[in-house]
Amino acid sequence: MPRIALVALALSSLLLSAGCGGSSSKESSAEDWAGGLCSALTTWTSSVKSAANSVKGNPSEDGLKSAADDIKSASDTLVGDLKDLGKPDTNAGQDAKDAVDQLSNEVEDGVQEMQSTVAKASGAQGVLTAASSVSATLSKMGTQINSTASKLDSADPSGELKQAFQRAPACKDLTSSSS
Repeated sequence: MPRIALVALALSSLLLSAGCGGSSSKESSAEDWAGGLCSALTTWTSSVKSAANSVKGNPSEDGLKSAADDIKSASDTLVGDLKDLGKPDTNAGQDAKDAVDQLSNEVEDGVQEMQSTVAKASGAQGVLTAASSVSATLSKMGTQINSTASKLDSADPSGELKQAFQRAPACKDLTSSSS
């Protein structure tokens, strides 16, 4: 699944350019929100990469289904974490929450698409086609994450969130390990 690497690159780009966030179902400090987002995306990325690596080369039907289940589980956790973020206590808080809520919906849609494709996979050619489709779906998710980063950036003209991403320990780990 060569496109999986693109997802990791897209996530790294997102985290470097926009930061991350969130830990409260109501309003939370911008730094807590940013840290929660970074932490959720880091965990998801790690899980997705691990699942994708498990089917590199010559994937089997069972292996692909197992990887898809692992990606679904990681994505369900991501969606839950994103929904739990609430909104940051900034002027752009509602816009940030709306952008992250939209990302949650997009991730859910991607997982449903992926699960449907994998469930229909049968035989060697079907598995290869489904693996390619899963890769494309993950790449699309990476693009959606980048789009969310852009929305967060443009919704925050005062730079409150950007500063929060720079201060949040979970985001610092990401940017220093990605540099």
